[in-house]
Amino acid sequence: MTMSSSAAIPTPSKRPPLYTAEQRARRDATAWTLVQGLLAPLQFLVFLVSLVLVLRYLATGSGYGAATLSVVVKTGVLYAIMVTGAIWEKVVFGQYLLAPAFFWEDVVSFVVIALHTAYLYGLIAGTMGPETLMAVALAAYAVYVLNAGQFIFKLRRARLDGGAS
Repeated sequence: MTMSSSAAIPTPSKRPPLYTAEQRARRDATAWTLVQGLLAPLQFLVFLVSLVLVLRYLATGSGYGAATLSVVVKTGVLYAIMVTGAIWEKVVFGQYLLAPAFFWEDVVSFVVIALHTAYLYGLIAGTMGPETLMAVALAAYAVYVLNAGQFIFKLRRARLDGGAS
């Protein structure tokens, strides 16, 4: 008994669109979409400046104050985008976080927030030295880059599904 070649190769299933028509309408109607659209590039710009300052401090030993301030500002922008993103998710998907369409992005966001918060705790409580703080910041930034990639992928997917994001 032989199998035909078409029976041996599974047919890929079409994935459901990222948004239903109703979710897309809510996404397009809410001001929180614009807020997210403004905060995301702002956060990336702050990240780039901070990354340079942190790396400069680690390479030269100078500029600790500027590097520290930049990580604190980056953390503030991160908190703002997370809170407004949760509101956006509630408006679009009916729940504040971990909506199925953005589950893994939210999970990785929690890691990013935990690392940034650990940095703040170490800074405020004085439990970490400067090099340790900067290492924590770099770890937070590495996971942030992964998370930003997840969101860019979702933006592209939403556009391919047939609607502007």
